Amino acid sequence: MLDVGKTVESYRMAIEDEIRRWNGFAKALRKEDREAFDVLMDACRSYASAGSNATQPLLFEPMIMSMLVSQQIRLQRLEKESDDIKQKQQSGSQLC
Repeated sequence: MLDVGKTVESYRMAIEDEIRRWNGFAKALRKEDREAFDVLMDACRSYASAGSNATQPLLFEPMIMSMLVSQQIRLQRLEKESDDIKQKQQSGSQLC
């Protein structure tokens, strides 16, 4: 007789379970903080494919890395926008 074990849930399903476990924390946040929290949880979902390939024994570790990557991308975009604005301002002041 073949002993079939419990099927391991997919990484995406595991992420949703983990996010649900943080629901009480999220509900206690102020509105603007909750919006930021939701953005971070969406980052976890966005990087689920990469997270599923991580060999970390703890689910939360690739979730944190997903959030960090997402925040780094946003930071780099903002820095580029800031640099572009500064460059335009400098170009405009040189014309005067």
